[in-house]
Amino acid sequence: MKNMIIALICGFSVLASAQKISTRSGQVNFEASMPAFEEIAAKNNTASAVLETDSGNFASLVLIKGFKFKVPLMEEHFNENYMESDKFPKATIKGTIKNFDKSKIGSAPVLFDFEGDLTIHGITKKLKTKVQLSSASGKTKLTSDFKIKPADFNIEIPSVVKSKVAENVSVLATFVLE
Repeated sequence: MKNMIIALICGFSVLASAQKISTRSGQVNFEASMPAFEEIAAKNNTASAVLETDSGNFASLVLIKGFKFKVPLMEEHFNENYMESDKFPKATIKGTIKNFDKSKIGSAPVLFDFEGDLTIHGITKKLKTKVQLSSASGKTKLTSDFKIKPADFNIEIPSVVKSKVAENVSVLATFVLE
């Protein structure tokens, strides 16, 4: 019995020592504009993210209705017609920052490879991209930009507006984790 209690205490101390930093105010921007047409861009300032600094495991959750557009009607169409945000309320990223080493992160940004799964509109696709990490004042800043194709996630763009929406949507994610 004594050995079991010692084993449990050791197990809990290992779990407690797993260092996690997080935010609930990450920013995810996307741009799907085409030249000579109205800007199609939105920002979401309520993205959640967690980074395990021992392993480099990273996860983020973004509520689709959190994206804000300059034009309210565009936001309505985005949620109701394209993203179907009542049916698919969130987007997620789960993966690993490859060769992650928290001792390499300082005030100068350091690039790492990221591999994981991106889920949007109920569809999960592999994502390989670069992430940039820096640290200052006890906070770690993680930034990444990548492109996605709405068609890859079964997001249908009606033919009437297809020429006004970029085939490749640019995504910029910024998280200040602590």
